[in-house]
Amino acid sequence: MLIGPYRLKNRLIVAPMAGVTDRPFRMLCKKMGAALAVSEMITANKALWTREKTLRRADHAGEPEPIAVQIAGADPAQMAEAARLNVERGAQIIDINMGCPAKKVCNVAAGSALLRDEALVGRILERVVRAVDVPVTLKTRTGWCRETRNALRVARLAEDCGIAALALHGRTREDMYRGDAEYDTIRQVKAAVSIPVIANGDIDSPQKAKAVLAETGADAIMIGRAAQGRPWIFREILHYLAHGELLPPPRVDEVRDILLAHLDELYAFYGEYSGCRIARKHIAWTTRGLKGANAFREAMYQLESTVEQHAYVAAFFAGLATDSDRLVYQTQDLPEQI
Repeated sequence: MLIGPYRLKNRLIVAPMAGVTDRPFRMLCKKMGAALAVSEMITANKALWTREKTLRRADHAGEPEPIAVQIAGADPAQMAEAARLNVERGAQIIDINMGCPAKKVCNVAAGSALLRDEALVGRILERVVRAVDVPVTLKTRTGWCRETRNALRVARLAEDCGIAALALHGRTREDMYRGDAEYDTIRQVKAAVSIPVIANGDIDSPQKAKAVLAETGADAIMIGRAAQGRPWIFREILHYLAHGELLPPPRVDEVRDILLAHLDELYAFYGEYSGCRIARKHIAWTTRGLKGANAFREAMYQLESTVEQHAYVAAFFAGLATDSDRLVYQTQDLPEQI
């Protein structure tokens, strides 16, 4: 699949997720097989550009190309300026957020709230495309609510404005993450435009990935929540698409090494205090459903240093390895939602 001049090595893309798709996570997913990983959204509000959080989100040091950065806002001029700034900082693809359903984003008329004003959507797309000499993509939803689904009109507008690819989450903003994704809507959008269309929503297994590609005719699929704590899902999907068979569960020692290496990256990226705390959710996601995970997490949350945390994770997986050399999930030991 092509996005502007960039030919992706496969059809698997990591969805932008606030608080998740930082540089360490993007690099991990790419290592596990993803062709592209989109950054956490960066605000178009210029007053926030020098904040530590924004600068960290714009850090792409050592990340394999292509570098995709998502921007969010509701003012066409600010969005254009944000696009230019991020290209100066290394972005090779600019992605526009018109899909985030979070209240704090929609309350400032950004994210999926923009779908209520198609004229404004057009102005933002036009200004951003004109502002930069790199491909501009769009991530959106099927509409603001079920009564006003407008994905087809927005898709045609995006194509007319020069958008290079469209990622469509098969739900309205009203749906949030509830109910089944509308793959029929994604199929209709794919049939209506000539730009690449990326299907997003509920893709959580190799079998589902193959089915969604077949049902929608999409050029690629975008995976978000299913990759949290399971970045090897990308290689599992690639293997299934190529060979029609499932890989066995990963080895315990491999998952231990993947997680510990990821923790080291988080510690280096965020520092001792924040690194230890941000790592907790990744540890919880990775261990959910495993034997003894609930008690392990309760104790792990109390640890205040990266050294203690790292050692405790290593010890947990050492215990698992005494029972089986591969991961064994126990549905009765699922963690609470994080």
